[in-house]
Amino acid sequence: QVQLVESGGALVQPGGSLRLSCAASGSLVGIYSMGWYRQAPGKQRELVAEDIDTRSPDYADSVKGRFTISRVKGNHTVFLQMNSLKPEDTAVYYCNAQTYRGYHLDHWGQGTQVTVSS
Repeated sequence: QVQLVESGGALVQPGGSLRLSCAASGSLVGIYSMGWYRQAPGKQRELVAEDIDTRSPDYADSVKGRFTISRVKGNHTVFLQMNSLKPEDTAVYYCNAQTYRGYHLDHWGQGTQVTVSS
């Protein structure tokens, strides 16, 4: 099993910046992707950004140009730098890791709250 621990969520004013971190531990064999999803109240969980082996990172259209994902594959850590934050970015942000060990599995962290408000 993969354990994911997020940190960095906070209350920030519009236009501000935050950096989220996620560290993976446990059985790390077969991790081929790490990324971030978010879920706002009353909405479905959505992809924010993901870093998949052998291809460029993917971003939701709503965060392109403002958010940057970076991943340290050697120690299975992933970061999300969020700039020019907007109130609509308010959500619980979840770290995700995907493994393949003969079958695909999704692994999730507990989430970290990001609130963008003046």
